[in-house]
Amino acid sequence: MEKEYDSKPVFSGNVSFGDEAEEIPEEEPKLAQYLTQLQQQNDILGESLRQVQEESATLRDLYNNTNTELTSLKKPALLVADVSTVKGDRAVIRLTNGNKFYSYVTKDARHIKSGDSVLVDQKTLNILQKVELNDNYDVEKFIILDKPKENWQNIGGLSKEIQEVKEVIELPLKSPELFEKVGIKPPKGILLYGPPGTGKTLLAKAAANSTNATFIEIVGSELVQKFIGEGAKLVKEIFELAKQKAPTIIFIDEIDAVASVRMENGTSGEREVNRTFMQLLAELDGFKPLDTVKVIAATNRIDILDNAIIRPGRLDRLIEVGLPDEEGRAEIFKLHSKEMNLKGVQPKELAKLMENFSGAEIRAACTEAGYFAIRNGRSFVTQEDFEKAVDKVRIEEEDTEYKKTFG
Repeated sequence: MEKEYDSKPVFSGNVSFGDEAEEIPEEEPKLAQYLTQLQQQNDILGESLRQVQEESATLRDLYNNTNTELTSLKKPALLVADVSTVKGDRAVIRLTNGNKFYSYVTKDARHIKSGDSVLVDQKTLNILQKVELNDNYDVEKFIILDKPKENWQNIGGLSKEIQEVKEVIELPLKSPELFEKVGIKPPKGILLYGPPGTGKTLLAKAAANSTNATFIEIVGSELVQKFIGEGAKLVKEIFELAKQKAPTIIFIDEIDAVASVRMENGTSGEREVNRTFMQLLAELDGFKPLDTVKVIAATNRIDILDNAIIRPGRLDRLIEVGLPDEEGRAEIFKLHSKEMNLKGVQPKELAKLMENFSGAEIRAACTEAGYFAIRNGRSFVTQEDFEKAVDKVRIEEEDTEYKKTFG
């Protein structure tokens, strides 16, 4: 029996059949172009997917960080307390407001001892962990790290006062052997008093600049604290730090805030100020004669100071820094106008016009004269500008005095 074969012909190789065979080469470039386009689109989609994945990873990290921070913010803050006594797994702690509690000590804080600072929970007041705090944290903020730039050459009209400050503050710090040879004890400190704007603070900064001493600047009102005993503690720590950083100059500005005359009957706040003042007196009495720590105090109201602070043995030298005379006003004017572009200005005549002006008011007059020149479109300052400025500063000062008197 003969085999039946498929009637369709089987071809191998490259054979052309009329019109159909001619269409195949035409389709191949189109197909190749189509494949190229698909490949390009695939590359673009792949790059977009990679960017989306990177953005997704960035957003995931941002979410995790934000969630962690939010969780931390939801946690209650911990209180800082001092350990008074430790008894096994219990301890007596003292909060900043003075209250004491008998608290439980967790395992992480079993190594604490009396005098340590610890963190306690707000609700249970249990001790969670020990915390290391700098003992001088509250007082180191008063230290001026950068030495004051003011020097003796920047001060005009105070030659006598400068000489006294040099003798009391600068000389004992630089040459203490001179006092030993002569056989006298240098003063412990000085009090600068006088009207506002006469250069009291400037003298203190110039003294610190000339001695390479640590400069601790305090405003009297900063020594007045809220809780009982905190002000006295702050004064003690300031003087202890001054001894550690010696040679040191302690400058107490507006000392009348804590050293005013003590009254027999006063409020609880006034009694706390008196406690701080008594601690200040005790620290002044505790200084050795040739110790390398000096105190400079300044005030505008010496009439209200307690006699205990200005008696010999504490702030020994009282230096009045008053209003400058005519020659002093001329010196101060030259200092403040040395960088100004002047034309036809007569300093001596202006010094006469500035009668009863302080150094701060002379500086204000120089600034106002510069404004008058700027308003007129000039790059130099004339005598007329200064005369107008002097009149303006004087009128403003009179208005201020009137308001102080009559409200």
